[in-house]
Amino acid sequence: MIPLRDSIRPRRRPFVNWLIIGINIYAFILQLSLSPAELQQFFQQFGIIPARISGFEFSMLFTGTWTPLLPLFTAMFLHGGWWHLLGNMLYLWVFGDNIEDRLGHLGYLIFYLLMGIAASLTHVWSDPTSTVPMIGASGAVAGVLGAYFITFPRARVVALVPVFFFLTFTEIKAVYFLFFWFLLQALSGLGSIPGAQAVAWWAHIGGFIAGALVFFLFRPGTRNYIRY
Repeated sequence: MIPLRDSIRPRRRPFVNWLIIGINIYAFILQLSLSPAELQQFFQQFGIIPARISGFEFSMLFTGTWTPLLPLFTAMFLHGGWWHLLGNMLYLWVFGDNIEDRLGHLGYLIFYLLMGIAASLTHVWSDPTSTVPMIGASGAVAGVLGAYFITFPRARVVALVPVFFFLTFTEIKAVYFLFFWFLLQALSGLGSIPGAQAVAWWAHIGGFIAGALVFFLFRPGTRNYIRY
């Protein structure tokens, strides 16, 4: 299913959500300027390599060795292709504005980054010896979806749904849309073979659960919304 819009209109403009989307697009344009060899080296440097993270020792913080942790921030702004980028940014565009409205601009930025880190660490946990770089905003976006699942379950999502060889518009409650999305990630993650998957399913799972737990446990203050 491809989400197009939701039924909740936020009171404030989602400047941080727009900024995050803009940074992702800008980073991808920079990637396009690199040669294949340079791009591979770029991913090796700024993508998350689980073996490096799992081998990191706490004592290294006291010696100023922060470099292995840098990809926990940088990897969530990199993408492997146009469809990877557009899919993530579409979900963020549809669902991120209301979470920003609930948390405020700074709160949303911190939440988004923490969800990206939580998702990445889940991926590292699932395959700690992997030397394949992981990139993408999917884990952080999954955290936003988890928060939306808890906060706006009765909202309605207009989506494109494939029916045999055709696409049709349908309106579905957010709780069902996001539950189905999470179910697909969970089934894919449970059925994947460590080291062989091309998609970091466990990052999606970890991000979604982290976002849902944060909003379930702490329940940020409510605001007024316009439905349309």
